[in-house]
Amino acid sequence: MHVVLDTDILLAALISPAGAPARIYEAWQSGRFDLFTGEEQIEELARVTHDPTIRPLITGSEAGRTINQIRALATVVTPGRRRAVSTDPAGDVRFAIAASADADYIVTGDKSGVLDVGKHGRTRTLTVKQFVAFLR
Repeated sequence: MHVVLDTDILLAALISPAGAPARIYEAWQSGRFDLFTGEEQIEELARVTHDPTIRPLITGSEAGRTINQIRALATVVTPGRRRAVSTDPAGDVRFAIAASADADYIVTGDKSGVLDVGKHGRTRTLTVKQFVAFLR
């Protein structure tokens, strides 16, 4: 199963190791699905982890370890032409990654934009709660 996790899910997994996003991240690490990302998303995650409002919530080493792990173990694709799919330009990056990865799902906490699309091509958008239930 090919999955794209939105940056908010990756960040939430870092901030709250006992939360549902962390369970999704652990499911990826244990081989329950294949994670796909792109360099632009990895750079976004690195930028967000340096935000002054986020810095007190995670250590630099935790952020660095997660980013290095994603780079090493996820499949990093080079998305093709980005199309306006959602009302969120950052969400369009996820859809471009999903198209390049032939992804089954994009998992997001984005209440508007990405989730509003529902399905694009073969890729369905799911909330954290929906994906956790699916993994059970």
